[in-house]
Amino acid sequence: MVLGTSSGAGKSLMTAALCRVLQRRGEQALPFKGQNMSNNAWVDADGGEMAYSQAMQAWAAGLEPCCAMNPVLLKPRGDSTSEVIHGGQSVGIARAEHYYRDWFRPGWQTIRTGLMELQQQWPHGRLVLEGAGSPVEVNLQRRDLTNLRLAQYLRANCLLVADIERGGVFAQIVGTLTLLRPVERPLIKGILINRFRGRRKLFDEGRRWLEANTGVPVLGVMPWLNELFPPEDSLDLLERKPTRGATDLEIAVLRLPSLSNFSDLDPLEAEASLRLRWIQPGEPLGEPDAIILPGSKQTLRDLEALNSCGLADQLRAYTRAGGSVLGICGGMQMLGRRLNDPEGLEGTDQRGPQNGLGILPLETTFSGTKRLSQRSIDGLWPMETPLRGFELHYGTTTPDPGLQPLSSEPGLGWWAPGPKGSSVVGTYLHGLLDNGPWRRAWLNRLRDQRGLQPLANDPQNHSAHRDLLLDRLADAFEQHVNLAPLLQP
Repeated sequence: MVLGTSSGAGKSLMTAALCRVLQRRGEQALPFKGQNMSNNAWVDADGGEMAYSQAMQAWAAGLEPCCAMNPVLLKPRGDSTSEVIHGGQSVGIARAEHYYRDWFRPGWQTIRTGLMELQQQWPHGRLVLEGAGSPVEVNLQRRDLTNLRLAQYLRANCLLVADIERGGVFAQIVGTLTLLRPVERPLIKGILINRFRGRRKLFDEGRRWLEANTGVPVLGVMPWLNELFPPEDSLDLLERKPTRGATDLEIAVLRLPSLSNFSDLDPLEAEASLRLRWIQPGEPLGEPDAIILPGSKQTLRDLEALNSCGLADQLRAYTRAGGSVLGICGGMQMLGRRLNDPEGLEGTDQRGPQNGLGILPLETTFSGTKRLSQRSIDGLWPMETPLRGFELHYGTTTPDPGLQPLSSEPGLGWWAPGPKGSSVVGTYLHGLLDNGPWRRAWLNRLRDQRGLQPLANDPQNHSAHRDLLLDRLADAFEQHVNLAPLLQP
């Protein structure tokens, strides 16, 4: 089990590294996170919803993701409530102050069911578990579903990860170990220092001090890796520090207050010819080569935020002047003319029709049925090419007659030409940009607007790049971490 001294310590990536290393050694790793809180989701082959980080760990282990790997998913709504996903399906809304009262027992049962499903399907597999946040939040410890309760239940060997980049790494580690109960302390088999910059010899004295004062071996010091790995949550987006040099294109992404499924943008992070600029409400839009409105957990609230800070007006002016826009899921819904929420599902007080940005002639009506499915379709624009992705949304969107479909499934997206060769595109297909030919054709249209030479139109799908990054991560892990104490019975 990989535990962390805090959120964002690197648990998700270290778990993925473990899974890939075990796969290389001929073992079947089974990634598992009992409860995750994230709006960055994936839909498995059976239409079950799970956290994207566990999907990435499954790919690292050479497996197709399944929601048993993340049996409890909490999706924050921004008002001290979260949507509760059990076994891949939505089962209700929980208020923060009542969560453990109402959901602890069914959550623990769902976690045990997920474990049983994995162990039945892969009886010889090795579970590789990821904790959540800190395992020693003293006000929550006795009700913690996914850290030490689970570690004790499975008698897991635990690795404690601390992020030295944040500073205070000794206090992080000693404080965490001090707050463990006596019955929990023997579970910790080793410490991992993550994101170390510079020469590792400079930490030798610190390593000796930790081992002498805690009695726990430091199993490794992971270096700072320059590759842009997927962030663990939306807060990590703000800490990204791209190191690439000069680029041809700039694409602005609106960092919506209720941002969801930001992993849709990972394929663009891997494009060397462009840079992404994340814009928060209140910041100026500037003059990017394209704007992306990503997914949203609360579409109407995020639309209100764009209106109140002036970004909505800037977006309309941008498209009128010949700027290209891509809206994904909730972002597409906002681009439309009208949004209807007759059942109040979006958490606002308004029940009547509300105006969208008016950039695409679309109308969306929200309903209580969530669409969850993987899709394989034929793309029609900007080129004819097979597309794969998944749907994950509430609501149905209908276009005005004459709006051009993006694919052979017209209910999944549309596009409209704009001035100066621009285009406005909206889609419900998460993972659209993972499809290399589609992504490159769209980028080449942007390059053509700028008078730039087109990029070679033979790109790989993003899954190949992701696999390469996972291999590099595992290479570094094997080089810098002693796994032996973790793999003992």
